[in-house]
Order: sequence, then C-alpha cells, then structure tokens
Amino acid sequence: MANYLITGATGYIGSMLTKHILQQAKQSASQDKVAVIVRNVEQARKQLPEDVHILHADVADTVAMDQIDVSGYEYVIHCAAPTKSSYMVSHPIETIESIVNGTQNVLALAKRCQATSVVYLSSMEVYGKINYYDGEKITEGNLGEIDTFNERSCYPLGKRMAEHICYTYFKEYGVPVKIARLAQTFGKGILREENRVFAQFARAVQRNEDIVLHTKGDSVGNYCDIDDVLRAILLLLERGENGEVYNVVNEENTMTIREMAEMVANRIGKGKISIKYDIPEKNVYGYAAVSNVRLSSEKLRGLGWLPKSNLEKMYQDMMKDLQM
Repeated sequence: MANYLITGATGYIGSMLTKHILQQAKQSASQDKVAVIVRNVEQARKQLPEDVHILHADVADTVAMDQIDVSGYEYVIHCAAPTKSSYMVSHPIETIESIVNGTQNVLALAKRCQATSVVYLSSMEVYGKINYYDGEKITEGNLGEIDTFNERSCYPLGKRMAEHICYTYFKEYGVPVKIARLAQTFGKGILREENRVFAQFARAVQRNEDIVLHTKGDSVGNYCDIDDVLRAILLLLERGENGEVYNVVNEENTMTIREMAEMVANRIGKGKISIKYDIPEKNVYGYAAVSNVRLSSEKLRGLGWLPKSNLEKMYQDMMKDLQM
C-alpha cells in the first residue's frame, strides 16, 4: 500500500493524476490512498472521487501548511501553481508568492514526513530565450534569458526559483525530489474553464468559427498528452534521480502556434474554418514571450518512458470532454 499527497488537485493535471492513481489501485486491487491539499474544498468534493482525503490549505500559507498532519505520506507530488496568463500579468506578486512560497512549504512538509519520493511540476517556460542552431533539441541544462523587467516573467522566474529550492532541499536536507519540466499538456478530461490557445482552437472547431490568432504565431509550442504526462510523473517518483530535472515532452508534437492552428483548421476542422489575425499593440492577453525552444526528451526516455499520443489524437480526446 502506498500513500500519496498531491497539491493542486483541482487543477487539470492534479485532478487527473489523483483519479489515475486511484483507478490504477482499483485495477490492481491495491490499497493505495490519496490525500490532496486544496484551497477550495467544495470544488474538490465535486471534482474528485469520494475516497480522496481532502485537506484544506493554501500551499503558500506557511502557518496552514505547518499545521498539516504529515504522518504516513510516502509520495508527494506538487502540482499547484497559477496557470492563467491573464492572472500572471494582473497579479505578478501573488503568482510569485504562490510558486516560490508554495514550493518551499511543500518541500518542508515532505522533509517532515520523510517522504520516500517527491516530484515537483515545473514548466518549459523556465528556458526563456535561448540561442540555438536550427534543429537543435534543448536539453535540461540549456537555460536562456528571461526579461526581469516584464511582469509576465513572474511565472518563469518563479518556476526557476522553485526548481532551485527543490535542488537545495535535496542537497541540504536530503529531500528526494525530482523536477518534471512539463510541455503544455492536454487531452482527455480537460477542465471546462480551460482557455489556453489549444482549447481556444478546439472551441473554434466546435463552433465552426475561424481561429483567431492574437500574435503572429511564431512561438514554438511543445506539447504532451495527459496520459503520457501522468505516466512520466509516476515513473519519476519510482526511478527518477534525486535532485535532477527531466523534460516531459513528445518531441513529435513540437511546432509553432501558427502550424498548430493550421493543423487544427485543416485536419480537425476538415478545412471548414480558416485562420485570421487580430494582433493588439500591447500584450493584453498575457501571452508568454516568443520562444523557439524545441525540447529534448532523451533524459526521460532513458528511464524507459515513451510517449504514445500525437497532437491530432490529443485534440480528438480533448474535444470529447471539452464542454462549450
């Protein structure tokens, strides 16, 4: 029997991970248990299975986190973080506090409960702007520049600091933490309120409306199916090296935003919709800086992980569950 503690369990990845672990436990007739830390208990009760133990706390609240009974938790997975770009732009301080303070509080909890293994979910945005040669796949050590005088940088800079906190908790206290740098993740079970560009593209198909781009679409996106990401997280819990970081990406699903829009319009929308441009003078939508990063998954594949779903299937799975 294994006991898991998951933060951010009302978010997309956290909720899907919680359900996945419990489903696997039922299929294998194991006695695995899952507890979650959430800010909104009512939402968690509606969204998660009945056999989940719900703990009420904001991970950034040190006093509340210190009061959590940590006995019995072997595996800690820290998923909680802001995900909406518009929120990051309008609330950069709160974004930083949530990421940085929250990560330190979760790692302090993992230290108190002497966790067997910990995984922190980071983001490909930590790479920033990188000098690269055409066709190069970026490995985990190739970090670039992030503009410190841009409020939207609160997210990638916060994630970088959180990764450093993970590393130092491992080096100083021996907390067995691994870092998963996630590509953008979607597929089945997408949350109703999801509004990132991939969901906007899917809704355009459902509504038979043209896809509207608010940028030139030059930024490169790296994507991975939710099932592939869940397998990667659990693999890192079991086999990942402590204090190390791993890219989680399906290299075949890397393309520019414009290329993805064209794929969706032509293959998912069957050519019935087109692409239009409406580019504002200012970044009112809070989009991340243009990136040309194409991530390498070689390190994670070295642990035995292989992605299974291509981008077209991810869209098909997402659109089955995406509610208008």
